[in-house]
Amino acid sequence: MPMLPKRTKFRKQQRGKLRGTATRGNYVAYGDYGLQALEPHWLTARQIESGRIAAQHFLRRQGKIYIRVFPDKPVSKKPLETRMGKGKADVDYWAARIYPGTVLYEIAGVPEDLAKQAFARIAQKMPVRCRFVGRRLAV
Repeated sequence: MPMLPKRTKFRKQQRGKLRGTATRGNYVAYGDYGLQALEPHWLTARQIESGRIAAQHFLRRQGKIYIRVFPDKPVSKKPLETRMGKGKADVDYWAARIYPGTVLYEIAGVPEDLAKQAFARIAQKMPVRCRFVGRRLAV
């Protein structure tokens, strides 16, 4: 089941701009290894869920997978062959705003080579270029 918020203050949002790099959520916080986005994009709830399923299927219930992004932006879309006007369309899907540097997924409790292979499967499902990152130790 794709993720979406339980309730929102407003039903519809304007599109907005994806400028700059991630200032929050840009380091590995919960797991040992992470998958970091290198481009800005809207990640749909279906894409997030397909990445989670691909990783869990590959890892066969080993380790723990953390999803670091949540689709909180409603994206509306008018039906095909509809004339202009008549107000803003209904919400079609939910998306997460992804900035360059955002950590999308984290994995804990598995060796590095297994984590790399799992993240390669997730990266295949993502619409952005991604890279494998490890936890930075505090000095």
